[in-house]
This record gives sequence, structure tokens and C-alpha cells, in this order.
Amino acid sequence: MKKSYEDTAVVFKALSDPNRLIIIEMLKNGEMCACELLEELHISQSTLSHHMKTLCKAEIVSCRREGKWMHYSLSSKGSKEAYHLLSIIAKAPEQCNADKRCCE
Repeated sequence: MKKSYEDTAVVFKALSDPNRLIIIEMLKNGEMCACELLEELHISQSTLSHHMKTLCKAEIVSCRREGKWMHYSLSSKGSKEAYHLLSIIAKAPEQCNADKRCCE
């Protein structure tokens, strides 16, 4: 099933913020507790919560609760889907007919 434009926009929104890109980079090493992310990023808990909600909505990050803390990790499925969306765009110039010009 194809992703809708709205679903695709959610993924790109998640990837469009420097702090979220830093979080993704940090999670490449494995699961991290919110407290560890907060220490590294030097942002407020509410700001982290906002970023994590965006990443989780895009399904790039998965979360689980342990006591009062949330633990986050990269979602294999969501990361592969984001990669797939980007690869479609990267392949577009190869697929179009670059020699054909409009209005000539």
C-alpha cells in the first residue's frame, strides 16, 4: 500500500529539525533513556517530549515506558520506510527524460 502524501509529510517533518537529527544520530548506538537524551541535548523535558512525539508519530523512533522514564530506540521498520521515501526522490532524476524539454 502506498503512503499518502500526509504520511510522507510526517516523515519529512520529523527529519527537518536539527535536534531531531541529533536524536536520531544518538539512537544509532542503541536504546536511550529520556534522561540520557536530556543530558546530551541540554534542552527542557517538554522540548524533548515534543521532538520525541514527532519522531514516534513518523514511526522512525519506538518508545517504551520503564517506571517514570521513557526509553527510545530507532524503529527498524520506520527507518527503512524513511530510507525508501528518500531513495524514491534520489532516483527521480535518473528516471525522467532529461533530454526532453518543454516548449521547444
